[in-house]
Amino acid sequence: MEDDTSGDPADAPAVEIRDLVKRYGRTTAVDGLSLTCARREVTAILGPNGAGKTSTLEICEGFRRPDGGTVRVLGLEPHDRALRPRVGIMLQAGGVPPAARAGEWLRTVARFHSAPLDPGALLRLLGLTEHARTPYRRLSGGQQQRLSLAAAVIGRPELVFLDEPTAGLDPQARHACWDVITALRDAGVSVVLTTHQMDEAEKLSDRVVVIDHGRVVADGTPQSLTGAERQLRFRARPGLDLDELLAALPPGSAAKESPSGHYIIEGLVGPQLLATVTAWCATEGVAAEDLRIERRTLEDVFLELTGRELR
Repeated sequence: MEDDTSGDPADAPAVEIRDLVKRYGRTTAVDGLSLTCARREVTAILGPNGAGKTSTLEICEGFRRPDGGTVRVLGLEPHDRALRPRVGIMLQAGGVPPAARAGEWLRTVARFHSAPLDPGALLRLLGLTEHARTPYRRLSGGQQQRLSLAAAVIGRPELVFLDEPTAGLDPQARHACWDVITALRDAGVSVVLTTHQMDEAEKLSDRVVVIDHGRVVADGTPQSLTGAERQLRFRARPGLDLDELLAALPPGSAAKESPSGHYIIEGLVGPQLLATVTAWCATEGVAAEDLRIERRTLEDVFLELTGRELR
């Protein structure tokens, strides 16, 4: 890693990564990755399993050393001790002593900061008040996740790293975590998170970075990535002749079956196209179900970029 003694300019990005490389034996987990996370924004890093997300975060957090490239966090090298009071970290798992009681652990973490948030208020916000005296090992997975989130933000950090913050949470707990993340951004905190939940990234983030095989494959706001185009979707028997359907549609239309039995029509989606598709289905004896018009989602973009096969 290159040495940098340029200091900590106030206008430095929250995170700046240039040509990052991380290898594990013969496997290259991160392969020349470059990205910038702005201050006072939520940046979501998305990617399939094994894409290099967690390795990238662990390097930014100072837990791993890169094999190439440079990383700066709030203008500093990730291992700089000056970052400790300024950065909050929520690990994907662990980080809390198994015997520590939830409330006691949060109060202990608070004592390491000069102006912490109120531990009791955080416990209430995240639905943990009645579990304040429960040892960490006896908390459910979702409760452990929420306690880790509380510990990451209690010190009023300038930057928070959240690795899969809502994994395994029920809908109520998930929305409570969303409220915390939104409040952090509103308070001027920079948030960098990884998630497999596309709706979460679309709802929370100012910017989305999609990585695959250790490289950036897309970067932009959720709106710029999904675009303004609308789609017509419907379900029917698998294997419809899409060439025949396209021949009946206006020029410039596109049709695909993905997954089996689920059809997507793109183009100038309006009343004429809708009428054409329903008429074609009627002529072919096709029962079109769940027919609807909607905008392309972040999940559509993600699958187009990274493929649908399981890894």
